[in-house]
Amino acid sequence: MTIERQGKVRVCVVGAGRVGMIHATNFRSRVVGAELAAVVDSSIENAERAARDLGVARAFSSLAEALECAEFDAVCIGTPTFAHADDVVLAANSGKHILCEKPLASTMDECRRISRAVEKSGVTFQMGFMRRFDPGFVRAKKIIDEGLIGDPVLVKSLTRGPGLPGKWYFDFDKSNGLLAEVNSHDFDTVRWMMGAEIDKIYAVAGCFKCHDVKKECPEFYDYVTVSIVLDNSALGIIDGACPCDYGYDARVEVVGTKGVVNVGSMRDGSVVVSSKSTGVTSPISSSWKVLFKEAYLAEAKHFIECITTGCQPIAGINDGIQALKAVKAGNESIIAGNPVYLSSVE
Repeated sequence: MTIERQGKVRVCVVGAGRVGMIHATNFRSRVVGAELAAVVDSSIENAERAARDLGVARAFSSLAEALECAEFDAVCIGTPTFAHADDVVLAANSGKHILCEKPLASTMDECRRISRAVEKSGVTFQMGFMRRFDPGFVRAKKIIDEGLIGDPVLVKSLTRGPGLPGKWYFDFDKSNGLLAEVNSHDFDTVRWMMGAEIDKIYAVAGCFKCHDVKKECPEFYDYVTVSIVLDNSALGIIDGACPCDYGYDARVEVVGTKGVVNVGSMRDGSVVVSSKSTGVTSPISSSWKVLFKEAYLAEAKHFIECITTGCQPIAGINDGIQALKAVKAGNESIIAGNPVYLSSVE
């Protein structure tokens, strides 16, 4: 379903938190062919503040209210994970195109609800895996696809974040923990870079910093490692940490039969300082908002292009489903102490 009328694609952003405001700012002024029509947040004060800052007239406390009172063509969902399913289904049933932040949902049942609603409505659905739009990650993928490192046989992907999300994150029924909120990107990167599906996972986790949280939530962990076997027999390793005091860190290495490609850096920009007293130093990236600023913009542009031309999103609903399956398998493996096949995740 494409927009055939003349004019811009009107977008309603749901969630006025950190990621929601990145999307809202992009749709407000940085994406040709897009118009920010409304902002939604469960806190009407936050929604109204965001609307004022962005110069938008319409602010609402729920997507249902926005659908009743405002006109728009698409919805960008940047709310906490546990709220995704209801809003995606509501948007799809209302014929609105959807860009949904990761993770897709909290449960596989929610994924199935989302999939049915999107398929029935025929709207464009794009998954918010912005690393697929980062220039460095895109270049690495091209190098692999062109065979410059031979057959890719081993991938290592890591994400370490400096700050914890809100308190809802401690409830695994809502968040699925670190593997979902931080490492969803890594699971998608592994599948995307290697061109294969994840078959089996073995994960080990520990709590080394947030001991007070661990006392309240026994299942909580703040560091994790994941060993992966892909369905083409290639191997993978993922590690995650949150909170990570030294900064924001997202890197990938793919080893092939003829070479290796690395993408990502801890450095913030290209400034390197050398002195006798400090040695060789460079600033560390402090936030994913800075590191992937242009990737978020490219992702938003792609979303609008898919709506207006009818092309398929680079990251779609199945990518969100497969990432959540890997998250679920990883958490199950942590508890059981055994490898878990994704085919067993329901």
